[in-house]
Amino acid sequence: MIRTLPRLLAVLAAVLVTVPIAPAGARAEPTSPTLTWAVQPANQQGPDGRRWVEHTLDPGQVVTERLAVRNFSDRPAVFSLKAADGYLTDKGRFNMLPSSRKSVDGGTWVKIQEKVSVAAKGTTVVPFTITVPRDATPGDHPAGIAATVNSASGTVAVESRVGFRVMMRVSGTVTAALAVKDLAATYHGSWNPFAAGTVRVTYTTTNAGNVAVTGTGRVATGELFGLTGHDAQADVAQQILPGGNRKFDISIGGVRTLGRLRTTVDLTPAVVDGGPTGAEIRPASATVTLWTVPWPQLALVAILVALVFAARTIIRRRKRRLTDLLAQAREEGRAEARESANAGTPQEAS
Repeated sequence: MIRTLPRLLAVLAAVLVTVPIAPAGARAEPTSPTLTWAVQPANQQGPDGRRWVEHTLDPGQVVTERLAVRNFSDRPAVFSLKAADGYLTDKGRFNMLPSSRKSVDGGTWVKIQEKVSVAAKGTTVVPFTITVPRDATPGDHPAGIAATVNSASGTVAVESRVGFRVMMRVSGTVTAALAVKDLAATYHGSWNPFAAGTVRVTYTTTNAGNVAVTGTGRVATGELFGLTGHDAQADVAQQILPGGNRKFDISIGGVRTLGRLRTTVDLTPAVVDGGPTGAEIRPASATVTLWTVPWPQLALVAILVALVFAARTIIRRRKRRLTDLLAQAREEGRAEARESANAGTPQEAS
């Protein structure tokens, strides 16, 4: 028992979640001195080394499982045992619905006694059952099960929970599908006309299938009317449970635009842990078109055009002035020639 204590404390740190619930008045009991406990899947003898409970079940099937509540404190304690629907947080961590929210799926399939008393430094094994409804749909129905303690923090009651996930997959046709929603693209250019810009792509990936999935994907842009393009990796590294979603924000650099900018997101889902053979895979694709105005390049072109016109005007003026000077020089030459001719002709006497 002593050798397994550090590992159990690590499990405790990983799964301990504290959430505020509605004020419970005088019924909220303080947990001082500190109460420390762990909850793990178990067999009849105690914790069996599993991190969570996982089953593939048929509609209508009933399974009996066990959990062990371990009290590491120096005093006995009474814990409330609860099951609820499971979900993944924005950071990809598993959690279960708080007591203030009603479960509608896998959490309702798990039945367990409401309370358990555990002696100081003791362990109590508690059985629970999983009953799959006869009309349950194929796919994943995650849940969580926990031992909880209520404590008061000022005027607010706090529910402290320690538990683990219960992953239930109902047999039948498994569909791995991802959908791309709210796709948007914005172009951020540089005022340097010779520098490329960046395309920022935002979208939401939703699990439209019935099993937990990850996925591989790419975001591609086609610029200069499809003559060139850039792309970036857009993998769904963290698993998404059925009905869940994850937001993505991807930047693609080195993009030069001239009018239309076409951006496409392609995703291919994959069943978590390989899944059953014969799973139906449904890739997803979405495209958005953005029209851009290359202001720095247009300004450069305008400056070049202005310089060309200015140069042509200066050249014409210089040519005109040179022509006028040549004409003036020729006229002056003719005048001097006439004066010389008149000076050399003898005058008749009167």
